[in-house]
Amino acid sequence: MRCLALVGVCVLAAVAAGCGGDEPARPDAASGQAVQAAAAAPSVDKGAVAKAAKAAKPAPRPARERAGAPGRAPSTAVEGVLQGSYKRLNGQLDDLSAYGGRVVLVVNTATQCGFTPQFEGLEALYRERRGKGLVVLGFPADDFAQESRSDDEIATFCEANYGVTFPMFAKSRVKGAAANPLFRALNAAAGEPEWNFNKYLLDRRGKVVARFGSVTEPQAPELTERVDALLAAAA
Repeated sequence: MRCLALVGVCVLAAVAAGCGGDEPARPDAASGQAVQAAAAAPSVDKGAVAKAAKAAKPAPRPARERAGAPGRAPSTAVEGVLQGSYKRLNGQLDDLSAYGGRVVLVVNTATQCGFTPQFEGLEALYRERRGKGLVVLGFPADDFAQESRSDDEIATFCEANYGVTFPMFAKSRVKGAAANPLFRALNAAAGEPEWNFNKYLLDRRGKVVARFGSVTEPQAPELTERVDALLAAAA
């Protein structure tokens, strides 16, 4: 700014000199005051101005907000847990993907538990609704020290005492890091079983929608109503 003012004064003086003959024109009092004011004018700190402008600029909104998406984090619910092959009690491999498109009730079972009589209710639930697309999958486990029988003994016990016909798999772990892959996925979605005969309900897409504890009987309305609603829904 100071330089521009001085240049302006010099230009005016040069013009006056060119128009006034041999004697150069002298700046009048007003011109002298302009020169003094220009010399006294403070210089502008361009860096400070740029810094102030940047500080005043509003921070950009998060991409999620700009897109109009809700602030809530997306669900981490586990889908498609019916993966991998598992041995049945008879030793044959069974691919869980074969149960895709059905409503599935996965149960950790034990034959030496106070809840063992629930085999009867599970079998009844299966027979009543398998024609509509329900399947019950039993996974014996000794995580609670109530299943000391071998696979052959479990098969004999379940058939002789409760006439079990729904798929029963070989004994495995259902809790902690040693749990089989299916139960690791179920546990991540709905929590580990607190005891035997926890019941994990899956919709037709293989998504875990509910877990019922040991005290919930297979014929309890809160369970059967959820099952029937899923059976009525499209895949």
